Amino acid sequence: MSQFLQLAFLISVILFSAKIAGYLSIRIGQPSVLGELLVGILLGPSLINLLNLPFIQHSMSETITEFAEFGVLLLMFIAGLELHFGEMRRNIRVAALAGFLGVALPILMGWGAGRFLGMDPFMSLFLGLTLGATSVSISAQTLIELRALRSRVGLSLLGAAVFDDILIILFLSIFLGVQGGGETTADILAILLRMELFLVFSVLLGLWGLPWLIRQTAKLPISQGLLTVSLIVMFIYGIAAELFGGMAAITGAFLAGLMLGRTPEKERIEIGAHALAYGMFVPIFFVNIGLSINLREFKLDSLVMTLVILLVAVVGKWLGAGLGARLGGLARAEALQLGAGMISRGEVGLIVADVGIREGLIFDNGFSAIVMMVLMTTLITPPILRALFNRKTMKHGKKPMDDEPAEARSDASHTHEEAA
Repeated sequence: MSQFLQLAFLISVILFSAKIAGYLSIRIGQPSVLGELLVGILLGPSLINLLNLPFIQHSMSETITEFAEFGVLLLMFIAGLELHFGEMRRNIRVAALAGFLGVALPILMGWGAGRFLGMDPFMSLFLGLTLGATSVSISAQTLIELRALRSRVGLSLLGAAVFDDILIILFLSIFLGVQGGGETTADILAILLRMELFLVFSVLLGLWGLPWLIRQTAKLPISQGLLTVSLIVMFIYGIAAELFGGMAAITGAFLAGLMLGRTPEKERIEIGAHALAYGMFVPIFFVNIGLSINLREFKLDSLVMTLVILLVAVVGKWLGAGLGARLGGLARAEALQLGAGMISRGEVGLIVADVGIREGLIFDNGFSAIVMMVLMTTLITPPILRALFNRKTMKHGKKPMDDEPAEARSDASHTHEEAA
């Protein structure tokens, strides 16, 4: 079988399984993303081992991972499109406090957990940094399905995730520099400056350059020209975020969507992006998270370590981000929702853990425990969010959408069906 046919086979199986699992998940009252994550685990090395079937070349796993990366970029791009820059700016205080405490408290609690488990101070601190990470893509998809992305909770959550991304990268750079003796104060200041310059330039370009570009593109008689240019902008923002800003590419994609969401052509861009994302790439992203997990490698002798790390991961992030949201002015129920939305570690937690095992900061048992923590926090976040928003719905007798501006309702009306 040629490589093309292998790829076609894998994509067909993944998409079919994702849509069936998403549908079944919705039928039992859960977000579709939960079913997609679970079916990914079943298709992965834990059971079927789809990517290692005898007629599949090993390089196919890298190709599927790259398709998945497109998926998470599109997901965060769409999340940005569905928001308004002004609304994000009005929630900046909540986002900053939730982002900061949502990183600081898990780091401190993770350090304490590491010392309790017998780790040395450096390993304990790195464990804390791993627990401080957040993968907002899972929560963003859940909020899109709940039609609550443009609620105060959704706006603050995405803003907090940006602060979380900046702080984790900064703290991780400082930690590796101190641990290895390579980073100086000037290096740390340079990292901060790069981040600041990227954010400022991205916003300025979005405020003045991108609206003109989109207006001119919309006039041209090019098939899907508007969508094509928007995707190019998304990719450029993502590349710039990593290469120049030292941040995650998904942060750049989110900023691109936020800036393009200000243009009159927002709805046309959104329709095309939705079809492309949910028709192919986003389901592959969620299934691929499960494909990367191998439950067979979990070692029973690390069960206590896993339970301790999982408990600290959930409590630390939920309490820290929730407290920050409360101090920022959100109601208690909203602070609980925001804190829950920050629990998932997803692919970000795995990336940080991978740095640790390469640097010799964690060993096999610790890595196994962290992988299990990432899996469990990723799986429990969607149903927790669903339960919290349903509780608010029953209490107030209204749908989560009622918290959103009126224009958001028509924007999101078709998203729930697409996500399944």
